[in-house]
Amino acid sequence: MTNASDNADRGPVDKSESESSEDDTTTGPRSAAVRRSQDGSRRSRDDKQLPIWQEMLLLLGIALVLAIVIKAFFMQAFYIPSGSMNDTLVLNDRILVQKVSYWGSDDAERGDVVVFADPGGWLSTSEVRTATNPVTKALELFGLYPTGGHLVKRVIGVGGDTVACCDDRGRVTVNGVALNEKSYLAEGEKPSLIEFEVEVPEGYIWVQGDNRSNSADSRVHLGDPGGGLIPVDDVVGKVFMVVWPLDHAKMLDRPATFDAVG
Repeated sequence: MTNASDNADRGPVDKSESESSEDDTTTGPRSAAVRRSQDGSRRSRDDKQLPIWQEMLLLLGIALVLAIVIKAFFMQAFYIPSGSMNDTLVLNDRILVQKVSYWGSDDAERGDVVVFADPGGWLSTSEVRTATNPVTKALELFGLYPTGGHLVKRVIGVGGDTVACCDDRGRVTVNGVALNEKSYLAEGEKPSLIEFEVEVPEGYIWVQGDNRSNSADSRVHLGDPGGGLIPVDDVVGKVFMVVWPLDHAKMLDRPATFDAVG
């Protein structure tokens, strides 16, 4: 009687509590094993992480490799060493040159402003600016410091063209078509004070500065070996932008007058 009464007083047994108690007993070891596995995974991930200084060196190495690739194949910085391209480009302008346009069989076109390697004796010693300390030399190597030893001029004639000056109105002609150069010649400049007529062989270009009376370009070097012509292989790329100083920053376009030349 007493046992029966006691059981009745306590009421029915809660199955959920009983099951929970059993689950705690039966799943406890498994939960501990799972926790140990998770802790081991976290430790494994932590062990694989590089120290911060190694990550920085890795990122720096990747950045330098990308800079070399960009310089070699896509884009490069230069500076303007003289006033021969006034007022399109002025002394000490920092410019960007893109190389993509001349990939494969595509060469410089009439009207392009191009950077090319000195074919020999075109630059004076004062116009050749080079890196003078380890830091600037390293930056120059990676294309982050404006490179010297190059010239910038406008392409007037390409392989197969006949370039001459001047017609009866004092204009430069290409294949008999007179050029309207007012949009890019320096103010007050005449197309040329030097008379000439030259046939441009394949694989070469004829170049002139926009500041014609102050530009030692193809015209001035007619008597040199090579006759003032620039091999297309010496062309680095096409100038597409002035980036410094900011008050002279701009994009460069190909003048429409060259569209009429056949």
